[in-house]
Amino acid sequence: MDTSESSSTDTGRTRSRPDPDAPAAEDPPRRGWRRWAMDTRPLRIPAYRRLWSSTIVTAVGSQLTAVAVPKQIYDITHSSAWVGYASLAGLVPMVAFALWGGAVADTVDRRKLLLVTNIGIALTSLLFWAQAVTGLDSVVVLMVLLALQQAFFGLNSPARTASIARLVPAEQLPAANALGSTVMQTGLVAGPLLAGVLIPVIGLPALYLIDALALCVTVWAVFRLPVLPPLGATARRAGLRAIAEGFRYISRHKVLLLSFLADIVAMVFGMPRALFPELAADTYGSYGEGLALGVLFAGIPVGAVLGGLFSGVFSRARRHGWMVIGAVVGWGVAVAGFGLSGNLWVAVAFLAVAGVADMVSMVFRGAILLSAATDEMRGRMQGVFTVVVAGGPRLADVLHGTAGSAFGPRAAVAGGGALVVVVMLALAAAVPALRRYRI
Repeated sequence: MDTSESSSTDTGRTRSRPDPDAPAAEDPPRRGWRRWAMDTRPLRIPAYRRLWSSTIVTAVGSQLTAVAVPKQIYDITHSSAWVGYASLAGLVPMVAFALWGGAVADTVDRRKLLLVTNIGIALTSLLFWAQAVTGLDSVVVLMVLLALQQAFFGLNSPARTASIARLVPAEQLPAANALGSTVMQTGLVAGPLLAGVLIPVIGLPALYLIDALALCVTVWAVFRLPVLPPLGATARRAGLRAIAEGFRYISRHKVLLLSFLADIVAMVFGMPRALFPELAADTYGSYGEGLALGVLFAGIPVGAVLGGLFSGVFSRARRHGWMVIGAVVGWGVAVAGFGLSGNLWVAVAFLAVAGVADMVSMVFRGAILLSAATDEMRGRMQGVFTVVVAGGPRLADVLHGTAGSAFGPRAAVAGGGALVVVVMLALAAAVPALRRYRI
């Protein structure tokens, strides 16, 4: 690790002590099957346990709304184009407010910010329910509410993630990230399935109401967190200058820059979801187009959940940089294998392997961002992280859709996976900071 990164990292770890009421972090030897199972040490810390427990409920609830909004828009317009416009209406405010929210999270008590934004998201879900139950049938209203909801999410996400480093010891950050990511990925699988079952039974309005009630659990959990004021004594304002300072901070700390680039490389070149419908219809149509499409979309999240459940295999690793490099290369190899597969079940197996690699990458990229940045910069780092995670797959949809039309879907997917491997290895060779980073 470079000298500049060493001083930043040491400062970040020194100034991010867990809650004083937290129990001492003991690390007893794990034998037998427990060496493979998820590392649950962070759950011994009451504050983190409250935050994580609330995520279990909201991970599913948020997906109910994520399914209900495009479903309602399509029912009103009978146009997939309007569904796409709605997605864009949500993306723009989320990106803008995530960057600003990261700066805000570095200047205020993060607990208070989480309370305000979670209440805002809950009230937005209630408004979704109100417009649905009254039969308003207005796409404009839906898009405005979606933009408002995503703005609150953009403000909330950086503060939520940045708070974790104040709740758990540095050596447990990978385990904490694995716990949180596993819950979120489980929600991505269970939420849409539950929505599909519930819509014919209780209708769309009830999905919004369930999400709003689930968010009450989150509000209560956040209310019981310890106060999380800024550690620095210097007064700061959450304006454009603070956001610019965050980007300058990234440019000066190569390990942080490489962690962002690693995700951009993996997602932009290697996320093939835009080609799933064409592959389901043409390459795997003999298995049944609906079945093929469903299992293709489920493959990566299922693999990520499995990776989380067995995160004890990797969550105690100290060489975080090499873990990110290996995970991104593994993702690229698995995606390339998926593109070359003519058998549906072999293809899904490769997607599941890609999901495991994505989980490992998320865990250690998140740990690097929390441990290598000082506390007064963590909110802004998480704001940029939110933008990268949201924007990368959308850029990938455009790139893969265009490449698939030009070269065929399987060639586009396999080529993208190979490109991930080449570019990631080139970055790792050219910039040693990520290879050297460890805790």
